[in-house]
Amino acid sequence: MVGKQGRVTGRIGPGLVGEVMIPVRGGVEAFYAHPSVPDEEFGLGSIVVVVEYFPPRTVYVARALV
Repeated sequence: MVGKQGRVTGRIGPGLVGEVMIPVRGGVEAFYAHPSVPDEEFGLGSIVVVVEYFPPRTVYVARALV
C-alpha cells in the first residue's frame, strides 16, 4: 500500500477522517484517510500518495507530485 496513489473522495484535514479511492487487487477500493502532516488539507479530487497503512482500511497520505 505504501507508495500507491489515490484520489480524494471525502475531504481530508485536521480533525477530519477523509476518504480516498486507491487501486488495489485489480479494482479500486475506499480507505479512511488522515493527513500525514497534521495541518495539511486535501480537497475533493486531489491526488495523494500513501505514506503509512494500518490494516484493514486506514491510510495516512501526503500530496502526490504529479
